[in-house]
Amino acid sequence: MEPSRNGWRGRVRHIIFDHDTPESRAFDVFLLALISFSVLLVMLETVEELDDRYGDLLLTLEWIVTILFTVEYLARLATVDNKLRYARSFFGIVDLLAILPVYLSLFGPGTQSLLVIRSLRLLRVFRVFKMARWMSDANYLVRAIKASSRKIVVFLIVVVLINVIVGSTMYLIEGPEHGFDSMFRGLYWSIVTMSTVGFGDIAPSTPPGQILAAILMITGYSVIAVPTGIVSAEVAVAGQRETSCPGCGSAVHSRTARFCDACGSELSSGS
Repeated sequence: MEPSRNGWRGRVRHIIFDHDTPESRAFDVFLLALISFSVLLVMLETVEELDDRYGDLLLTLEWIVTILFTVEYLARLATVDNKLRYARSFFGIVDLLAILPVYLSLFGPGTQSLLVIRSLRLLRVFRVFKMARWMSDANYLVRAIKASSRKIVVFLIVVVLINVIVGSTMYLIEGPEHGFDSMFRGLYWSIVTMSTVGFGDIAPSTPPGQILAAILMITGYSVIAVPTGIVSAEVAVAGQRETSCPGCGSAVHSRTARFCDACGSELSSGS
């Protein structure tokens, strides 16, 4: 049975879990700001100069933030009906992991770096700003990626084969005297070049090697658009209706269509 909002437990639960009042929304915004601040603290601690100069201050702020998160986690456990269900839920586990590393740091160094997992709690922003409607659009993207997964895998296999062939060829052309001391080095250069990243730490010096590099660069520009085209085509298909027309059986209809695109039969309201 859901606790009443009249008691302290009901009021706290309403502020923490609901998002339809100024108080609950203010709590969520404050929580998101606190999460962002805590992640920033963890990042600042990795800067050696800042840690040496302001280490004590950063540690104090970290403990203050951790205590606030601990109080919030205990308040959630105290006000929720099914405590085990919340503790085992995604956000329940993330909430626990957000505070656990600080306490573990009392027994061993290095665990505080795990505090970046607090950034996962920023997912609550979808509930705070009523962005749940965006999730339906995200489902189209998920379905499109699943539908195009085989094509993308085949494409990646072809890309890998091209890189292995070109990298091996470049190793034979340039050789160790030009920095290509192994086929792995040639493969690394081929991947970096084909992806158009071009670190420049290794480059061909002979005319045949430079010609091969130019061909690979042009090929790289060509293949970049392939995965985008595959996924885009599947997104367009995912945005269409998935039910069949009662007249002709066609399953290809626009999302807002009232009549079949193939035969003109009226589509049922549930399609």
